[in-house]
Amino acid sequence: MSFIKEFWEFLKIRKKYWLLPIIMVLVLFGGLIILTQGSAVAPFIYTIF
Repeated sequence: MSFIKEFWEFLKIRKKYWLLPIIMVLVLFGGLIILTQGSAVAPFIYTIF
């Protein structure tokens, strides 16, 4: 949890708010791949990429 707090402080201090959507999309796709690993949905997700 301290990593998230430190990253948020970095974004605020350096005014790098444009990084936030990129990080959120990467986390969303990573979570989607982890949650659907070994399921019937996996082949359809891999066709997106």
